[in-house]
Amino acid sequence: MPKTKKEPRKTGREWSIGELAREVGLRPSALRYYEELGLLTPERRVSGRRRYGEESRTRLAVIDLAQRSGFTLKEIKVLMADIDRRRLTRAWKTMAKDKLVELEAQERRLHAMRRLLDNALACQCVDLRDCALVAEART
Repeated sequence: MPKTKKEPRKTGREWSIGELAREVGLRPSALRYYEELGLLTPERRVSGRRRYGEESRTRLAVIDLAQRSGFTLKEIKVLMADIDRRRLTRAWKTMAKDKLVELEAQERRLHAMRRLLDNALACQCVDLRDCALVAEART
């Protein structure tokens, strides 16, 4: 009896690239880009077409969460490598702590910008040469 090559058994729900992209609110090109970066891999191919399962949907949720937390795709790739090994390492915690420090610095900059804009809006100067804000900026 000749042996035939069996396709991997289908488990759970599957999506095409377009279906999954719509499901998670992205464009198919974003999923292809994530594949290019090594962040996403289709579970299988049927007649050369990508098929994604629940694991891909979960990975996209993690990518979205990490992006909303301020991580870059390069940083997310490091995080995903840990997830692929089914563990979160100290590297993840270090990256999260570093991101918090970065966010605190951004908050300080934003606060300073808000103060500057509030002062500029309250400025009554008619001539920029008389404005204390401009004078301070020149020093």
